[in-house]
Amino acid sequence: MSATLELTEDLIRRDSVTPEDKGCQQLLANRLSAIGFEIEHLRFDDTDNFWARRGSTGSLFAFAGHTDVVPTGPVANWQSDPFKPEIRDGLLYGRGTADMKGSIAAMVTACERFVAEYPDHDGSIAFLITSDEEGPATGGTVKVIETLEARNEKIDWCLVGEPSSTNKVGDIVKNGRRGSLNGYLTIKGKQGHIAYPHLADNPIHLMAPILAELCDLEWDQGNEDFPPTSFQVSNLNSGTGVTNVIPGDADIIFNFRYSTESTHEQLQQTVVSVLDKHGIDFDLRWELSGKPFRTASGALVDSVKTAIKAVTGYETELSTSGGTSDGRFIAPTGAQVVELGPLNATIHQVDECVSVADLDTLSDIYQTLLQHLFVK
Repeated sequence: MSATLELTEDLIRRDSVTPEDKGCQQLLANRLSAIGFEIEHLRFDDTDNFWARRGSTGSLFAFAGHTDVVPTGPVANWQSDPFKPEIRDGLLYGRGTADMKGSIAAMVTACERFVAEYPDHDGSIAFLITSDEEGPATGGTVKVIETLEARNEKIDWCLVGEPSSTNKVGDIVKNGRRGSLNGYLTIKGKQGHIAYPHLADNPIHLMAPILAELCDLEWDQGNEDFPPTSFQVSNLNSGTGVTNVIPGDADIIFNFRYSTESTHEQLQQTVVSVLDKHGIDFDLRWELSGKPFRTASGALVDSVKTAIKAVTGYETELSTSGGTSDGRFIAPTGAQVVELGPLNATIHQVDECVSVADLDTLSDIYQTLLQHLFVK
């Protein structure tokens, strides 16, 4: 059994459903401490984090990841216990195999081999690990970054181990992400008897033309790096549950996944102008989950592409598609950020799995990346 597979299995056995860590971070910290990393445990609210660093000079490269996983859903629907790793037909099954305990294990074993070969390497290597990425993400990476920024400890390059690959490991690297903006809208009407609509004001009827207008708007046309900004409604709620009452309020939750062609301020202003135009009474609350970012070609992107080519023999493709990641908290500091991990086909699903061979390939890519960055 390879060291990467063994460590992945050890992590899978810990049922670290967000924000629980269940000892995963101590296991990782022990491995890293043994090869010269200084470990700093950072707990915020109910979230465990740690920052590990080897070296104090030169450029700082950080691996970033999370030990928490999403809930399993009904365990009876799984072919095997989600927290008892099992290999079938070359695939390792278990919650978190792909998202993202396999990546974290590959990072650690890559560093172990790299440090053994280059104990006096240039620069500094770090790990930023949290137990709250799958949840609200309020006590995790964002807080660690605030701590680092307060003491002017700057990450130059960061690799987030999110499952980025589509058909084969390393075929896709995320070099950016769209922004995410949530809106919580309440349209206020007047409750009344459904037989006397002239004495009420139906907020659902008020809502319909507004949503139609918002859905028809072209927010921007995107650019070569990002698709056009998308507006989507995720939740609608109104009514009392009976047939003879016009409701008093209608609640709508919506989301923008937006490109660098728009700002969250512009999107907010446009929504408010539409609402004002319709002359309705409303409450609106905004939640900015993350701004868009993109890492251009440079030392990190070029080294990642070179490492993938050297290990796998094929070229990778850069992409900004998909949801948000903790990269949104790291990129605003000025760090170059990419995401590279295993296949994402089964993440958050029943019978989540990862190829056993891909775990070793991923670890080899990470090790080769370190060599390109730090070995002259």
